[in-house]
Amino acid sequence: LNVEKSRLDKILVNNEIRAMITAFGTGIHEDFDIEKLRYHKIIIMTDADVDGAHIATLLLTFIYRFMPELIQNGHVYIAMPPLFKVIPKKGKEEYLYDEKALERYRRTHTGEFTLQRYKGLGEMDAEQLWETTLNPETRMMKRVEIEDARLASSVTEILMGSDVPPRKKFIYEHAQDAELDI
Repeated sequence: LNVEKSRLDKILVNNEIRAMITAFGTGIHEDFDIEKLRYHKIIIMTDADVDGAHIATLLLTFIYRFMPELIQNGHVYIAMPPLFKVIPKKGKEEYLYDEKALERYRRTHTGEFTLQRYKGLGEMDAEQLWETTLNPETRMMKRVEIEDARLASSVTEILMGSDVPPRKKFIYEHAQDAELDI
């Protein structure tokens, strides 16, 4: 649910949002109490593709609008599952996390290798998922931070809101800054 476009009553009856509110334990809005947080880390884990990024954006929008203290206090993270697995004929297999890493690998490795592209977390077996995304010793995560609250609020409203012309204008002006998964 895109909470930027929804009324509070619709938000509060959404099953997924209610489950998150219950799991976090903090309540929302006026009822929010960070002391009741049940987990030190809230990790958003989605597929490493455009659809996964969209889902992560929806989740972040909800947290940002209704529980910003979770972000401000460093409790929100984004898991970074790999997009590729490279298996060379000789040497050690490697996980690569984006197209740029794959380009670097191709430039620096001359031998033959097998390339596996993960379409989603569901394609990984339990061992791969543990090794790449769940194991605290080997996983990669990004902590969500807000550098400029006013800018963050404005951009969230533009990109997630109902008003289309400002969103189109923003996208055209910033398209060269985007990393696209084509």
